[in-house]
Amino acid sequence: MPDSVDRPTSSPAARRTALVTGASSGIGAAVAAALVRRGYRVLGTTRHPEAVAAPIDGVEYLALDLTDDDGITACAAAAGDVDVLVNNAGESQSGPLEELPMAAVRRLFQTNVFGAVRLTQLVLPGMRARGYGRVVMVGSMLASFPLAYRSSYVASKAALKGFTTAARREVAPYGVALTTVEPGSINTGISERRTQYLADDSPFGEEYRTMLSALNANEAAGVSADAVAAVVVKAIEAPRPKSLYAVGSNAPVVFPLRRVLPRGVVERMTARRHGLR
Repeated sequence: MPDSVDRPTSSPAARRTALVTGASSGIGAAVAAALVRRGYRVLGTTRHPEAVAAPIDGVEYLALDLTDDDGITACAAAAGDVDVLVNNAGESQSGPLEELPMAAVRRLFQTNVFGAVRLTQLVLPGMRARGYGRVVMVGSMLASFPLAYRSSYVASKAALKGFTTAARREVAPYGVALTTVEPGSINTGISERRTQYLADDSPFGEEYRTMLSALNANEAAGVSADAVAAVVVKAIEAPRPKSLYAVGSNAPVVFPLRRVLPRGVVERMTARRHGLR
């Protein structure tokens, strides 16, 4: 991670408050820790603040369940004036499209999309009034490189990016920037927490397990949560944040290729990287 992300900044950052969702582990914990080092007042959310296994010094933990609308409102009220919002909390989900329970898909969209959008709606008025704000959505490179058996997850991250990209112009005149950070393969242990749906007699079983094995291997060899946190901090502190930042999975090479190669070729490349033909 670049040294500049570790060094505390001067007083402006120290006067700002950052709210980071899903801050008890993985990318969220790494972002929260990085912002503390930068001098921000950091509020980190988790479903159960009293049960955080490794609390980060300098982080104040707030309760947040993104499937609970009233809880989202209560969290925003408890946070007060927020200058930086990092929407990181989410669920990773896999399974053949025809075997995904609709209740699970709805829960995924509530957690990954609707909850993040609602929390953003609640903090934006204050950001506009103060003339400064940064909202970072932690998405996924799978939104740009869709993968079979990850359809619900891909769709949720694509929806999150769509909200963010389309709304950027609305708030830019008020000093507020909306940005998406798309991590590729990240070694955070998320493979162990992914929700999976596969029928015992599924005709997709063999190919699904092939994809999952490659996905888990790619994630185990992926970049660290700290590397993603460095990019999130870059997006927050850039004078003019870009719409999209990507990190991991050879992003500097694959995104330019995606722009020049036919879509079908890119889809086949993504499939092959995950053991599919």
